[in-house]
Amino acid sequence: MQLTFDRDVEAFRAEFVAFLDEHLPPDAAAGERPRSSSHVPEWARRWQRLLFDHGWLLPGNPPEFGGRNATLLQQYVYLEELGRRRICQSFNPQGVGIVAASLLAFGTPEQKRRWAVPILRAEITASLGMSEPGAGSDLASLKTRAVLDGDHFVVNGQKVWTSGAHDADVLLAFVRTDPEKPKHKGISALLIPTDTPGVVCRPFASMCGSDDVDFNEVFFTDARVPAENLVGQLNGGWRVATGSLGHERIMLWTGYVDLLHALTADFEPSGTLERDRYATLVMDAQALRLLGSAALARAARGEEDVPAQSVLKLLGSEALQRASEDALNAAGADGLVARAVSAPVAPFDLDSHYRSWFDRYARTFAATIAGGTSEIQRNIIAERVLGLPRN
Repeated sequence: MQLTFDRDVEAFRAEFVAFLDEHLPPDAAAGERPRSSSHVPEWARRWQRLLFDHGWLLPGNPPEFGGRNATLLQQYVYLEELGRRRICQSFNPQGVGIVAASLLAFGTPEQKRRWAVPILRAEITASLGMSEPGAGSDLASLKTRAVLDGDHFVVNGQKVWTSGAHDADVLLAFVRTDPEKPKHKGISALLIPTDTPGVVCRPFASMCGSDDVDFNEVFFTDARVPAENLVGQLNGGWRVATGSLGHERIMLWTGYVDLLHALTADFEPSGTLERDRYATLVMDAQALRLLGSAALARAARGEEDVPAQSVLKLLGSEALQRASEDALNAAGADGLVARAVSAPVAPFDLDSHYRSWFDRYARTFAATIAGGTSEIQRNIIAERVLGLPRN
């Protein structure tokens, strides 16, 4: 067992650290904060383009797509350094990490040029249209229809929980193109510009308050979308959808480790029970890091381990939720009050240090849903790790 990285990986880390030391935006740059997950302030667009141009946006990509053909272990230490400094690659994470990644995997050369590169360079932003009122965890039950009419698809239906849609330039939407086929085989993926006539994005507040507006209902009424915007094969959207979720899950656990470490810094235990809870938080973070490192080593050897991703997703999201609940209980009534901002906000700090413990706890429910719900992860673990029957 090797618990350290090889020299080439550490050299890669050192090069990235030097880049950050030289180019990181100053605190004064953060005058405008993002208002949703598809809104990128101008200073943050400049930062994202700088990362792209130097191959540091997504290092695993080839240079023409914002990377430098980095190995998996090099990508990991890159994420470690981002987490250590609480730095965002982009304020449009689903656009960069899911939509553009899906286009690079399944799109045509023209789609990569016209859509993927502008998303990666922060020239446009993108959101992901998956869930519907009757199709959340069971995505294959979606009913939004797209009927081919000449050289256009005519789209009718509704999406919900579409993060940042009201600020996005384009949606990667999953639609039903053949209702006669089995539900997993009649789905297609379409790029739908949000300014298309017949597309209406209606944002709504979350349980965290009216000042936190990211979710949207999106309505499609006879929206005509060019057939050239089809991503992947007609009726082959399920492959694109599972690939999209795979992009979201690959190293999701690293973010949970970062958040748990941040909680340990903020949590101030006093009584015996609180110290016990604090020790559990620290152990959860360490267990997650060790399990994730083992999965990473397998992936670096070319071994596919989908069940490990489910274990890490389940452990990480629920450990984060338990830790936040413990911190809220320890804070008592003070946990309902946001802490005052006494200094300029750092460029990439989305005010998490100044939110109340209740607010921070409420936000953890999203972690147990996004990227595959805890219930779905338990089903995968039961069937593919424990070998239990489906029924």
